[in-house]
Amino acid sequence: MAGLQRLQGRHALLTGAGGGIGLAVTEAFLAEGARCTAVDLSEQPSAGLAELLARHPEQLAYASADVSRVDTLAALVDAAAQRFDTIDLLFNNAALFDMAPLLESGERMYQRLFDVNVKGMFFVMQAVLARLVAAGKPGSIVNLASQAGRRGEALVAHYCASKAAVISYTQSAALAMAPHGIRVNAISPGVIDTPMWQNVDALFARYEGLQPGEKKLAVGKAVPLGHMGAPSDIAGAAVFLASDEASYITAQTLNVDGGNVMS
Repeated sequence: MAGLQRLQGRHALLTGAGGGIGLAVTEAFLAEGARCTAVDLSEQPSAGLAELLARHPEQLAYASADVSRVDTLAALVDAAAQRFDTIDLLFNNAALFDMAPLLESGERMYQRLFDVNVKGMFFVMQAVLARLVAAGKPGSIVNLASQAGRRGEALVAHYCASKAAVISYTQSAALAMAPHGIRVNAISPGVIDTPMWQNVDALFARYEGLQPGEKKLAVGKAVPLGHMGAPSDIAGAAVFLASDEASYITAQTLNVDGGNVMS
């Protein structure tokens, strides 16, 4: 993949980078010239990241981290900066999905989703922003929200609420960081065909009495453009928001969803 080098000289931290959207964005950032620190939960990089590491040994590093462990995040960000200089791009993607009927949605599910999707997202962002402000450098943050954060869903209450929080924190952080020349935006994907959809489809099959694959097929057909999106669709939007082409865009959540949400 050959890029236009729109991120040349930049250092990007990408969480949840092991597969799906995170892996696609990592590859796109590398193609645009960024040095990347890819973060995921596993001790060893995924097969997809290992392949990228082999191709970009001087441009890509891997770090294992649990973003919900707030006490570890300063060390994560500082170690990344020691190799590639201050992080001036963040693709804040690490997240969990789960669902259950409202009256069966317990505290354990709530805590798991909010620990990663909200707490982890916020404190990774805070750690990166604090060092950018201290260095007096501009930068760009791209948080991953979801169309689920735009509305409630009967079976997906905790996940919807967690992604709504991402949108709200994006707006607040953008206003706080505007005086420092740091932009903060989010992307709200629609239904994207990633490996995670196997789990999502199985949960809908369980709770809605559907056959395996039936929900995935239905949601793709329901998109105005007629099909699910691909991780590369999100990668293109992430490169744009991270680059100087979006220099006058902040506090926004960009819908990349084939027309599902109009705003």
